[in-house]
Amino acid sequence: MTLPVDYFAVVLAGGRGTRFWPLSRRALPKQCLSLDGGPTLLQRTVARTGLPPERVLIVTGPDMVAAVREQLPGIELLVEPSPRNTAAAIAWAAFEVERRGGAGSYVLPSDHVVQDEPAFRTALATAAAVAETGALVTLGVRPTRPETGFGWIEVGEGTGPDRPVRRFVEKPGRAVAEALLAGGQHLWNAGMFVWSSEALLAAVDTHLSGTAAMVAGLRSGSTIADVWALAEATSIDYGVLERAEGIRVVPVDFGWSDVGSWPALLEVLPAGEGGVSVAEAVIAIRAEGNVVHAPGKVVALLGVDGLVVVDTPDALLVAPVADAQDVRLLLEEAERRGLVRLS
Repeated sequence: MTLPVDYFAVVLAGGRGTRFWPLSRRALPKQCLSLDGGPTLLQRTVARTGLPPERVLIVTGPDMVAAVREQLPGIELLVEPSPRNTAAAIAWAAFEVERRGGAGSYVLPSDHVVQDEPAFRTALATAAAVAETGALVTLGVRPTRPETGFGWIEVGEGTGPDRPVRRFVEKPGRAVAEALLAGGQHLWNAGMFVWSSEALLAAVDTHLSGTAAMVAGLRSGSTIADVWALAEATSIDYGVLERAEGIRVVPVDFGWSDVGSWPALLEVLPAGEGGVSVAEAVIAIRAEGNVVHAPGKVVALLGVDGLVVVDTPDALLVAPVADAQDVRLLLEEAERRGLVRLS
């Protein structure tokens, strides 16, 4: 299947990725990092769409403009005046797609990993065909474990490539996640969406009056700086999708990971000596399950298992894999101590 010629990719690149500190910083967030020594997550996100530069819009924040422009100099940026979560960003992007003569959008996070890119593009084309009916469409990843860090999607019965969405499930506890996995009626919410601008903005008109007023202001000639504060500070999931009717989901399986923290590299990097690594070399003796990110360095591991070791020019992180989800606490403490250069 081929992608429609009048759809744009809208890439959301506004987050900081604090769980990848100390490598991720305010001016060089997670999506602008290379976690394996190759292209960055952002560069790969844009490349795997296969779309020409003029059909890609990147939504980002003012602190990240320089890094994003350096990595993708030919791509147009929509720079948010301030953080307001995803609903405002997506509605603004839908207006901009419409203004450029486009029919709809593939809304994509900028910091995920997709291993099977042809299957990914097929999924986008499938979702676009469903979106042509006027539906708001999300991609749901077939789950492989009782994950508590993702939202889940409960799907209804049906035939064909898509299913009705019965409800969205917030990040569950362990017991609930195990039940969702065993039941076979739930998918992971990957935060990837496909819709026409007309359908999305109609749903915004119904469910988010402030964001609708922002779009109306843009249509009347106001700048985004003039009307941005009108928009509700809420996510597209909570603000629109959990309230709207007729949401459809396309189940997918293309080797997806949100690489939400350093331990996720154990799933996306090839196994090597002592665990996984980005380094000149790792020398490991009686060491397993470690995550090492120290480009250009030789790292020696002796008698240690399950550690995260991240070396940067001005900071070194050493933490158990089991605690690495909480590295943002170290960032908060560094900022409390006045070490703003580390943020």
